[in-house]
Amino acid sequence: MEHTVTTLPAARQPGCPFDPPAELIEVRRRSPISRYLFPDGHEGWLVTGYDLVRAILADSRFSSRKELMRHHPTIDYGDIEVPPAPPGEFLLMDEPQHSRYRKPLVGRFTVRRMRQLTERIEQVTAEHLDAMEKAGPPADLVTAFAKPIPAVIICELLGVPYEDRGRFQQQIDMFLGGEASDEELIAAYTATQEYLAELVAAKRANPTDDILSELTGGDLTDEELKGMALILLSAGFDTTANMIGLGAFALLRHPDQLAALRAEPALADGAVEELLRYLSVAKTFMRTALEDVELGGHTIKAGSTVLMSLNTANRDPERFPDPHRLDIRRQDGGHLAFSHGIHQCLGQQLARVELRVALPALFGRFPTLRLAVPAEEVALRPESADIHGVKSLPVTWDV
Repeated sequence: MEHTVTTLPAARQPGCPFDPPAELIEVRRRSPISRYLFPDGHEGWLVTGYDLVRAILADSRFSSRKELMRHHPTIDYGDIEVPPAPPGEFLLMDEPQHSRYRKPLVGRFTVRRMRQLTERIEQVTAEHLDAMEKAGPPADLVTAFAKPIPAVIICELLGVPYEDRGRFQQQIDMFLGGEASDEELIAAYTATQEYLAELVAAKRANPTDDILSELTGGDLTDEELKGMALILLSAGFDTTANMIGLGAFALLRHPDQLAALRAEPALADGAVEELLRYLSVAKTFMRTALEDVELGGHTIKAGSTVLMSLNTANRDPERFPDPHRLDIRRQDGGHLAFSHGIHQCLGQQLARVELRVALPALFGRFPTLRLAVPAEEVALRPESADIHGVKSLPVTWDV
């Protein structure tokens, strides 16, 4: 019997901060693809199986264009028409517009160039660990450690002045945190846009040694550069910050895995990949079919919106044996935490280096690090946030 999903779960199960909502796991168990009835009445699809999600992400017949995403998984916007993505915001575009903006950036985020940043990331990490140690326990690991490290690095890469980083971080938190009112969202977005316009103008007038300055030497307009900067700053900060915070929480809740990581530093790369799979903080992606597509025994009609659950796909037992177990020795690679296809995360190598440095350094500096509150009292970001994570992570240690 065909299954139709009419609502998405609003919250994760109590005591299961790392797992996808139980309802989504049950949906995947029944079928890797289900009909989904959007709040506005649009009949679309919910895809929860690994193979089908990966296939959609690699298929140019499914569009990322913002103006085609007229349906929201939880909100009825009525007859409001969605405008195209602003210039430069290439995550919400198809070819050839997408490549116009992504291509100039690819060479600046290679594995080699990101690994060259390792020493600087180690320095920034050590500075924040020093500050934590000097202040003494307890500490909020999110504000003291998880957020500032990626914020400093992405701001340096793009040439955001040091004195502006706090303001930038606060604005990004506001419009990505999932709890702001409509008025607060508009205010934060507007302020960020105004700031980036000023930053682009400053780089064009007086280029410095950073990615944004390099980009001003091409044929990109100020509006395009502003949109590209917004994508890079947002993605380079928010996703990694939540992976560091939630990753530390997961290791603290899995002491056997933490002990293995401490005993065998060579496991760090594998631990990062497994945490990326296990946590899948970028939970959901959407695409719209440009033509009729046969998928998983169903016909996806042109114009249908497809909602993909990446966190459920990364827990698919058809792809990952014992998928709900955190195992830093796992050999099954190929997770979708960074998406797949032409929109695969541009900054994935930077995120890997930051996680590879930050998490072992944290637990190496504080061998007795532990939660300062019961695990069930750790505040999670609301499910409405695009990126899953912890709002705060109170920790303590022996001195």
